[in-house]
Amino acid sequence: MMAKVHREIMKSQKANSFARLLRGFDRAVANMGLFNESLRPEALIQLAQRRTRLREFGEWSFHEPLTVLLRAYKEESDLTTLGRFAVRWDIVRFLSNLLRLCEEEKKAPEILNEQISAPIFILGLPRSGTTFLHNLMALDPGNLAPRAWQTIYPYPLRRRELTNRDPRPRMVARHFARFLRIAPELPSLHPLEAEGAQECIEITGQVIRSMRFDTTHYVPSYERWLDAAGHLEAYQFHKRFLQHLQHQNGPGQWILKSPDHIFALDALLQVYPDARLVLLHRDPLHVLASVAKLTEILREPFARKVDRQQIGRQVSKRWSLGSRLLIETSMRLRESTRRIVNLRYSSLVRDPLATLKAVYCHFNLVLRPQAQARINHFLANRPNGGHGQNTYRIEDYGLDRENEIRRYRDYKLHFQIGCES
Repeated sequence: MMAKVHREIMKSQKANSFARLLRGFDRAVANMGLFNESLRPEALIQLAQRRTRLREFGEWSFHEPLTVLLRAYKEESDLTTLGRFAVRWDIVRFLSNLLRLCEEEKKAPEILNEQISAPIFILGLPRSGTTFLHNLMALDPGNLAPRAWQTIYPYPLRRRELTNRDPRPRMVARHFARFLRIAPELPSLHPLEAEGAQECIEITGQVIRSMRFDTTHYVPSYERWLDAAGHLEAYQFHKRFLQHLQHQNGPGQWILKSPDHIFALDALLQVYPDARLVLLHRDPLHVLASVAKLTEILREPFARKVDRQQIGRQVSKRWSLGSRLLIETSMRLRESTRRIVNLRYSSLVRDPLATLKAVYCHFNLVLRPQAQARINHFLANRPNGGHGQNTYRIEDYGLDRENEIRRYRDYKLHFQIGCES
């Protein structure tokens, strides 16, 4: 045990030293006035086209959201040099994927005939066990879940297509390892694994219509634009993306996850009228502190200043609305009892397998012995999903405990959520 603690301390010290080195580099670059040119939409579009040697993006209208997002990065995010490079890499990757998806549809139009039937969406307040449950269900070979490496590279890279072993999982694992050097606290809060089940906001990010961007960066003008524009096109693309994955890997029961689905439920149900929902609930005071800390960790490597007070206000406002929408969703679908199941975080962490079996029973799914054995092995080696025990205070983010208790009183009463110690 002491040896493990020592290794973790050494690892943390190395990561902190690396982070200080990057900060010093950023200050030097800023003082010299280097890398200050704006990221322009057309330049990034042309770069993606050159890299892929493809021209057509298909029907997706990404120009407006891309322009709004890049302006927000420039005027609001206060990006570091690393942040600018990361944004450039991210956007060019998204655009390259759009080009490749369009090309694959031209070669195989039957992709669009793939049926995505009765998908199960896991949603709820963030930090309430949605990722844990998603990864448990993804262990079942009968289920399909988008893997992190698939959302980053949905098709094999052209120069590697003829090799026997797909290099994409290893490439993404290396990407993640590099990121964890500058964000070493992340794994104790949220898993970052190439083979892990990925959130849907990574898919909708490909058309630059995703709620991921206002978590990883401070971009309030983009957030306002997305709220006004709506989410229908994002979810239409989401389904198209799943059709591509299913065409490559075969059919199955799709298990999908993002806490943010609650803000786009009308669009989700319009695109997936037979969707089934798992709603997870947790004491909001624990949610707020944890999601605020996660937001801080994700922003810190890429912004010259991270404002904890602003994060607190954003998290409180957003998930106060989210809690009201969860109540409305529960009431709205109360007649369709077979389409929705409500779970408590406390039950999930106390007895994950029993909770999982309850979900399967509710939706008339079969948990086969092979799947249960894999899940038992996972739970034995990684209780609580492998996360550490974290303690964060909402007061560190400028939030008043009594105000937040009042704000979430209706939510706790409606779903009968007790206080967590």
